[in-house]
Amino acid sequence: MPLPPIPPGWADALAGAVADPSYAELSRFLDEERAGAAPVYPPEEQVFAALRATPLSKVKLVIVGQDPYHQPGQAHGPCFSVPPGVKKPPSLRNLLRELEADLGVSAPEHGDLTVWAERGVLLLNTVLTVRDSTPGAHAGKGWEAFTDAVLAAVVARRTPAVFLLLGGFAKKKAELVTPKRHRVIEAAHPSPLSARHFLGSRPFSRVEAALAELGRPRLDFRFPD
Repeated sequence: MPLPPIPPGWADALAGAVADPSYAELSRFLDEERAGAAPVYPPEEQVFAALRATPLSKVKLVIVGQDPYHQPGQAHGPCFSVPPGVKKPPSLRNLLRELEADLGVSAPEHGDLTVWAERGVLLLNTVLTVRDSTPGAHAGKGWEAFTDAVLAAVVARRTPAVFLLLGGFAKKKAELVTPKRHRVIEAAHPSPLSARHFLGSRPFSRVEAALAELGRPRLDFRFPD
């Protein structure tokens, strides 16, 4: 079964990436993985949920993650986010803890960040699928070339954006953001392993300052009651 269609707001910009032979190889690999005994996350229809929620023309901020959560029910497309009713993973708890300390935004009971995506935050993992209980299982299979193309599409726009790169893996993507009209903000990853470096780094206020410098509207990080 082929990968789901690219959402309309991205289809033209990603046509070259989809036509590349590596994308067909990735699709074949995922067919084999989904036919195997171990589940693959997120469900097929949610693989491009981050792109569907934030069309290219609406992107103000890109938050770059690594690969999806690898436990049942957690991954649903956008990086760091989990569906309502699913316990927040430690990285997400730390992300929301820092949001409250930085901007005074209260963390919701749930861990669904879709409202951010709808306001212009592209929540992009660099690898969009993972095998159950096997972090990194789908790294090096073709997703990186595809998501680099996603980042390149944002970079190529005339409208500037802010890129928030959390952790060493994401920071490697800074080299893709070459035009000076964009802004790159780097911070440690919010996982428990690096939380002592992440907490107190104030990435959200730095994003606000960068957007103001670019003359772009302020982002609302609050959650509905």
